[in-house]
Amino acid sequence: MTDLALRVQEELIQAIDKDQLVLPTLPEVALRIREAAENPNVSISELVKEISADAALSARLIKVVNSPLLRSRQEITDLNMAVNRMGVVYTANLATGLAMAQLFQATTDVIDHKMREVWARSTEVAGISHVLCKHYTRLKSDQAMLAGLVHQIGVLPILSHAEDNSQLLSDPISLEQVIERIHPILGDRILAAWDFPQPLRHVPSQHLEFNRNPSTVDYADIVQVAMLQSLEGSDHPLAQRDWTDISSFNRLGLNPADDQDEEDLSAEMEAAMLLLG
Repeated sequence: MTDLALRVQEELIQAIDKDQLVLPTLPEVALRIREAAENPNVSISELVKEISADAALSARLIKVVNSPLLRSRQEITDLNMAVNRMGVVYTANLATGLAMAQLFQATTDVIDHKMREVWARSTEVAGISHVLCKHYTRLKSDQAMLAGLVHQIGVLPILSHAEDNSQLLSDPISLEQVIERIHPILGDRILAAWDFPQPLRHVPSQHLEFNRNPSTVDYADIVQVAMLQSLEGSDHPLAQRDWTDISSFNRLGLNPADDQDEEDLSAEMEAAMLLLG
């Protein structure tokens, strides 16, 4: 690591330990929707009321429910029908994911470019996670999608810090080293602060643990496989790993040496990524 990267990493870890690092907060609309969805007695019309305060979000939810992702038998034309079709929890998770795009914006060109890059990767992994979950596990595909969207959420406070640090801003190698080392720790902290469901809280750190061996398939497994598939063919160091040594593929019932499964689902994955991106 460069001296600058080591120094910044040390500063950030100290700030994390002392609770002095400003973590991102979920957009207001996502908070209201999640809060409503946590009420066991919430009605569809109450949830619709919260969502319809954001016209763009409402339109995207209707688009998703009519997409190949959910394959609705009849065309869904309004938000009420959409929430009825998806259910309260699925709607809340999808709305949270779509609203999170607002967080990935910055004032400087360098950081804005980096944030868009991270969000593009996150939506790609989320789309693949949704499809893998649906076809290879009994877990919830909306949770898997959300797990994919937040697997790099820990990058946000690092990039916000870099915006105020001209030295780090002008040294992309050091910035990348800091991101690589501490975004998993920060990601877990953010999801705890956001009160995310327990099965998702450690996805930012666990999806990078290639030797982990849980007794059954979990969301970190799905995101790990989705992340590796999204990097396939790139020059990223993780793209060079031998997948046959990675047990998460086995837990999903996937043969890393066989591309056929992935090819069969590629159109569905593509649709999922486009909707989220």
